[in-house]
Amino acid sequence: MERPPRYRTYRAEGSRPVGRPVQIPPRGEAPGRDDRARGAASRRAAAQRRARRRGALLLTAAVVLVGAVTASALLILRGPDAGTAGGSAAVDETSPSPSPTPPSPSPSPSPSPSPSTAGPPAWTGPSSAKLRLELAHTITGNISPKSVVSTQTGYVFAQNMMYTHTVTVYDAATYKLVKTIGDRVDLAAYGHEGEATVQGAPVEAAVAADYESVYVSQYSMYGPGYTRQGDDDLGPGSGVDRSFVYRIGLDDLGIDEVIKVGSVPKYLAATPDGKYVLVSNWVSWDLSVIDVARGRQVKLIDLGPFPRGIAVDSRSRYAYIAVMGSGSIARLRLADFRLDWISGVGSGPRHVCISPDDRWLYVTLNAEGTVGKIDLRTRRLVKKVYSGVLTRSMAISPDGDSLYVVNYESSTVSKIRAADMKVLQQVSTGWHPIGITYDAPTKAVWVACYGGSIMVFRDA
Repeated sequence: MERPPRYRTYRAEGSRPVGRPVQIPPRGEAPGRDDRARGAASRRAAAQRRARRRGALLLTAAVVLVGAVTASALLILRGPDAGTAGGSAAVDETSPSPSPTPPSPSPSPSPSPSPSTAGPPAWTGPSSAKLRLELAHTITGNISPKSVVSTQTGYVFAQNMMYTHTVTVYDAATYKLVKTIGDRVDLAAYGHEGEATVQGAPVEAAVAADYESVYVSQYSMYGPGYTRQGDDDLGPGSGVDRSFVYRIGLDDLGIDEVIKVGSVPKYLAATPDGKYVLVSNWVSWDLSVIDVARGRQVKLIDLGPFPRGIAVDSRSRYAYIAVMGSGSIARLRLADFRLDWISGVGSGPRHVCISPDDRWLYVTLNAEGTVGKIDLRTRRLVKKVYSGVLTRSMAISPDGDSLYVVNYESSTVSKIRAADMKVLQQVSTGWHPIGITYDAPTKAVWVACYGGSIMVFRDA
């Protein structure tokens, strides 16, 4: 197969053939009773925290309602002048209090705001293709962002790799740092018996289908028992340690689950039905299927050299995985994990997005610097457009009318009209833009630049 020029293929003799599903857990990996108990306890604790939060919100609403009724009754009994005393101005105690000042950047301030779990709002206003990107803000600091992901409920997560060993969480409306989450975990406390305290390296993130948590992949682990860290040039048989995915609850922004997957996990996608989280493992050349309810990997599917981006259709029927060391996209039927292929899409497919109506699949072709459009009815490539040097990550607007693509070596973002694949706009960014996300509530595009900044563009 044709390969992107930057990557080498490494596969030891006797490695698994491509395309054959493998049942998990492997020998020696099956969780024991204590492991299951710890995992279940962790999930119960997270559920209890969410329940307490909802209970507190309901209690607050009840108190406000009772206060409003009482105030209205007093006003009726005391007459229309009851609101003033001694000539002083009346104070409306039932009006909302001013919003508290957002927390200033600090290592780990308390979570604020409390995120909504309603999901992204419906698109309103003109087509996104009629809007233009305008720089609104630039975030700097002790960050090295590999990716950015909007929760669509008030937060944006930035994953800072092994360079800072952190995930930084921002208020999507004010751009203020809400919390810095370290990647150090005690694996034994999360059900991995006999394991020690280690560090990770946050790469990518995916929001859970219920918008109550975020899953973050860890490129490699660092600490006792983990001495064979990954490298982008390696492959199966190279002896690289398996790594983990962390689950972070949006109620308290704390790590509440740690799940073992393959070697050098990169991209993640949650299926809309809430059953699975899919993880592409770069070095082991496979896809981990995480059962959300059980909190562990339940299946491993071979894909071939360097799987990367994942998109799942709105009915959780198919997942599409870009296999970067090939010219193809894998199509996985989620009902039975049957695998087939969309071939001949181009060189170095890296990231994929699916249209809201599930009709079109868009793919960045890193080695070509292009973006392709695939008709999912025929599974054929219908159009390509040049975007820039080394097209990497991509986001799609909620209305499906626009694509936003980072061009790594060009240090630009392209805005492309999805209907005819015309480049509508290019904006300059910091050095090496690598990650991108669209925050629907604010109609803003966040861009992670490897040089140490995050740029926020309003789509206005």
